[in-house]
Amino acid sequence: MTRVVLGVSGASGAQLALACARDLARRGALLDLVVSTGGERTLELEGSEDARSELSALAVREHPIADVGAEIASGSSAVAGMIVAPCSMRTLGAIAHGLDDNLLTRAASVQLKERRPLVLLVREAPLSLIHLRNMVQATEAGAIILPPVPAFYLHPVSLADAVAQIAARAVDLLRLGEAQARAWSPQGSASRA
Repeated sequence: MTRVVLGVSGASGAQLALACARDLARRGALLDLVVSTGGERTLELEGSEDARSELSALAVREHPIADVGAEIASGSSAVAGMIVAPCSMRTLGAIAHGLDDNLLTRAASVQLKERRPLVLLVREAPLSLIHLRNMVQATEAGAIILPPVPAFYLHPVSLADAVAQIAARAVDLLRLGEAQARAWSPQGSASRA
């Protein structure tokens, strides 16, 4: 079975982490989860105890942020790629500059060196020049920058609907199989990609 790493950092958007985990589980992926200290706080502030419990339950393995010796810290670990949802500007900066100071940033660095997909759902607004330069540097290293922007053309009926679409798009970028995110249609109706 396909293994994917899900990193959760301390930016607003804790719902994105849970939506990505649910989408990966639906597709049959085995999930390695690593949550930063800031990510834990954001999950607590924006989510609920049930949401944090569900996130843990969807993971096959959950790794402590300080465990830089975990299996996912090595390129020999057979994973298909990684999503960081949400991705804070601190985490983006560390990834862009190769600062492997915790397991989340080390696992991301491994994806880049092994030429595996690394999808970063960066969360900040407005963006400073430092943020933009870090996005360019991460992109040049091979990361995919995916700001969690709703697909308004799909006419989402709720925030949960918009978040699920963003998560599906992020998972599609890992190229695990047929795309599942709803696609824009010139006829005005949404269809599966």
